[in-house]
Amino acid sequence: MRVAIAGAGAVGRSIAGELLENGHEVLLVDKAPTAISVERVPQAEWLLADACEITSLDEAALQRCNVVIAATGDDKVNLVVSLLAKTEYGVPRVVARVNNPKNEWLFNEAWGVDVAVSTPRLMSALVEEAVSVGDLVRLLRFSHGDANLVELTLPPESAIAGTRVGDVAWPEDTSLVTIIRGSRVLTPNAEETLEAGDELLFVAAQAREEQLEDLLSVRR
Repeated sequence: MRVAIAGAGAVGRSIAGELLENGHEVLLVDKAPTAISVERVPQAEWLLADACEITSLDEAALQRCNVVIAATGDDKVNLVVSLLAKTEYGVPRVVARVNNPKNEWLFNEAWGVDVAVSTPRLMSALVEEAVSVGDLVRLLRFSHGDANLVELTLPPESAIAGTRVGDVAWPEDTSLVTIIRGSRVLTPNAEETLEAGDELLFVAAQAREEQLEDLLSVRR
């Protein structure tokens, strides 16, 4: 998979390193000469250019990318890069960093963003996830379909503890994607029995989150 990352700061370089370790092809783009530190991520391609300029994105061959990540520290730049990647080059997947939570509402399909990652929101979600049992925690927002990645740790008093996955009447527009049980990561199947303490990850429509939380956490 070919990935272009706009923004070669600490965030962009860290993402690039992870992707390269997983065998992907990575291009880092930044307009600041001081940000071009080839020695820090030598396996990546580097381009000194303004990612908001069409000529720069042509040089980056963005049309060959499977994913574009707008990871600069400027929300305006990240929105422009996302829009150009999606509308001018038809990039299948666009991920954008949100620096200011007040701007999060802008990072949607209209601006070409498939996945918006808000660092403050993610950090607060991870804190909640670590200490919350029985409360639904929103981890990530997907622009397409108004869906979110949400997590809930099943409390002992849950009505569905001890119930098979296939016997639960899940709300519409929700999908159980993973069960984390201790150190194990389980792929849900109809015969799997849910246990108290299971960490359940769902992709769910925002309108269904309250219904999902009620189903999981309330003893009837």
